[in-house]
Amino acid sequence: MAKNSDNEAAAQSKRGLFSRKPKAEKQNKEPGRLKQIGQVFQMTRRNDPMVVWWMALAALAVIAVCLVIGILINNWITMLIIAIPLALLAAMFIMSRRAERAAFSQLEGRPGAAGAAMSVLRRGWILKQEPVAYNRHQDLVFLAVGRPGVVLVSEGPKNRVREIVGSERKRIARVLPNVPIHVINAGQDEDQTSLVNVAKEMKKLPKAITKLEVSAIDKRLSTLTANRLPIPKGVDPNRARPNRRATRGR
Repeated sequence: MAKNSDNEAAAQSKRGLFSRKPKAEKQNKEPGRLKQIGQVFQMTRRNDPMVVWWMALAALAVIAVCLVIGILINNWITMLIIAIPLALLAAMFIMSRRAERAAFSQLEGRPGAAGAAMSVLRRGWILKQEPVAYNRHQDLVFLAVGRPGVVLVSEGPKNRVREIVGSERKRIARVLPNVPIHVINAGQDEDQTSLVNVAKEMKKLPKAITKLEVSAIDKRLSTLTANRLPIPKGVDPNRARPNRRATRGR
């Protein structure tokens, strides 16, 4: 009898353990797509209250255009059915663009913001996570390698970063004399590129090298990192990252 009771107790404890696992797994799961969209919308509305009106305007404009087409072809019911999903897509597109701006606006003025602006790039680019140069004012220079060649993205006033950008260009030119070197100065001034446009400007640069050369150039540049100074205290580029779900409208 004692053995039977022990076996029953063991079986109950096993059932209890196995029954708790699904709950734990559910708690550890990432939020669903709709919940993610809701989170992005709330974040965007906090930083940009007009986003609701712009989304509504885009949706109504799509519906109006479809209804006009439907009236002209004498089939407005079908066009109205088509207009509803198109209106939702238009509203989501507006939210995506506004969310991207809201995400980058939270990074303005933070050390490492230029590196964060580059981090949204993916295919065809090799990004250095840490700054390759800096000065005592904590002005930073980040580096990326892509089809246009080498791109240096600096953050800080142009008159302050000019020296460290120039010295970094000379260092790279000694190792890669035939590779184009582009410079983008990120910031809020009139003669600077805003964070939200950094990646766009990098994509616009003319292609000058092949995909295979991108990898070879990255390996060549790794020889420059041996004598690189440590990151200044208080700067952690890995913490300055935009919400990727927000920038993609998810």
